[in-house]
Amino acid sequence: MKKVTVGEVVFGGQALAMIAGPCVIESRAGCLDLAGRLVRLARRMKVPLVFKASFDKANRTSVDSYRGPGLTEGLAVLAEVKRRFGVPLLTDIHEPGQAEQVAEVVDILQIPAFLCRQTDLLVAAARTGRVINVKKGQFLAPEDMAHVIGKLEHCGNRKIILTERGASFGYHNLVADMRSLLILREFGYPVVFDATHSVQRPGGAGKMSGGDGRWAPALARAAVATGCDGVFMETHVDPTQALSDKANAIAFRDLPEVWRVLKEIHDVVG
Repeated sequence: MKKVTVGEVVFGGQALAMIAGPCVIESRAGCLDLAGRLVRLARRMKVPLVFKASFDKANRTSVDSYRGPGLTEGLAVLAEVKRRFGVPLLTDIHEPGQAEQVAEVVDILQIPAFLCRQTDLLVAAARTGRVINVKKGQFLAPEDMAHVIGKLEHCGNRKIILTERGASFGYHNLVADMRSLLILREFGYPVVFDATHSVQRPGGAGKMSGGDGRWAPALARAAVATGCDGVFMETHVDPTQALSDKANAIAFRDLPEVWRVLKEIHDVVG
């Protein structure tokens, strides 16, 4: 298994890495507050942490949905998070033209699941030389990720992380097939399980996506027991007030117990 290192965080190393943060930057103050809480918790629990927040959610269900502060303002907030806390950063890009500018601030460029086959986006991200986290599309079999990986490797970038986030199961529903984690690991790159998006119900709440966030910790436990190198969890101080994906986010107050159990499982099977 190839290791991918981001700062002091190693995907594919001995410790289970955590990617956590809000779905979207809602405000500068709120983002900094949550980042500080997560960094302090991670240090106390000795958890390798990458802080995640999106500057733009370009794939929201409705045109009326909150998308985020945008590229310029969002990157300024993320840069401040890095200056203050020294934590590695992850954010999504949606267009090839965003890759270089985002790579100046962020350590991991994330390719959203809906865009994982977009060749120009993958090529632009790969050419920055940054670590690339590709979310497997809900519409793809895990074996199909071979072609996605090939596009990145063709550009000379082998700093790749693969993330499983569930597969379409009829309308407005996803199912997490744990076999996918094992198949993805056969490509030789670290694999992350996205616990909160795997319980999403895309478009299932009318003008927004719904979800069953209460099941996210259970699926995360199953994924770690099956075998993965990291867990992706969106969190919020008060998920009921979150401006995006509030049905799936894990309340920050619940993270210590969730992380403790995941660490114990990983220590047993890892």
